[in-house]
Amino acid sequence: MNALVRSLVALSALGFGLAAPQAHAETYPSRAVRIIAPFAAGTGPDANAREIAAELTKILGQTVFVDNRPGASGIIGTEAAARATPDGYSLYIGTTSTLSVLPHLYSKLPFDAAKDFTPVSLLGILNTGLIATPKLPAKNLTELLNLLKSSPDAVHVASQGPGSYSHLSGVWFGFSADVKLNLVPYNSNSPYADLLAGQIQLMFDGLPAAAGNIRAGKLKLLAITGKQRHPTFPDVPTFAESGISDFEPIAWQGLLAPAGTPKEIVEKLSEAMRKAAQSPELEAKWRSYGGELKGNTPEEFAAFIEADRAMWGAVVRKANVKLD
Repeated sequence: MNALVRSLVALSALGFGLAAPQAHAETYPSRAVRIIAPFAAGTGPDANAREIAAELTKILGQTVFVDNRPGASGIIGTEAAARATPDGYSLYIGTTSTLSVLPHLYSKLPFDAAKDFTPVSLLGILNTGLIATPKLPAKNLTELLNLLKSSPDAVHVASQGPGSYSHLSGVWFGFSADVKLNLVPYNSNSPYADLLAGQIQLMFDGLPAAAGNIRAGKLKLLAITGKQRHPTFPDVPTFAESGISDFEPIAWQGLLAPAGTPKEIVEKLSEAMRKAAQSPELEAKWRSYGGELKGNTPEEFAAFIEADRAMWGAVVRKANVKLD
């Protein structure tokens, strides 16, 4: 009898164990959820993270807040997220730099970008623009290429330091357009003041920081990435239209969870993200600065990251850039 009882108890426990993830997902979330952000408070990416956290708070019925963990080019916050308990209450905002670029710049990192995270959903993408001072004599990309080939020393391109998004985008453009660029690093301060003043001529960057000055005529946009022209800048051709079809850098943000987070919770979060991405107010905001709010499924986001990481890996290897 005792053996029979023990067997029934064991089977009962097994049954409860199999049902537990689903039951947990049905009650999730029952308390506040934090999103670890590997960038400083007050920055553009931080604003995007807080906007989506506010939308998720409405949808999930529990407070979703941003926990900023900046430092070491995003490594500190990304490591903290990778080591967080995989219970759905600690999430992570990943970016192009932290998950697609960093793994190729360092031989060893305190996290595995491919294995330590479970993709939840893309948040949005930001097209990259070729941003110029109005003092630059070139009015379009064709004229710029002619200038770069005839007088390469007359044009200086700002970058935010070796291995940064702007630096690698500039390197990628040089490969694709077969031109030499004079890349000037700005390691500790923004290059936009010098770009506005005409002390530096060009910069490759996501558009949020420059969109207002572009609309005001204080900066000009010569070309933009994307499969088609962006509705906010309909007069600006894409790089592909201008003859450079293999230049495709985009800056993105997306929501991930630590590896091992129950699938049911990941699916629930992904559904919430896709719903949040339909917010008319957020859609309009992202569109205003050259972006696109874009939720998707965990499988779609995983494939997106894998393709993006491979693309940036090819650029880093060709540029022979290592930061360790």
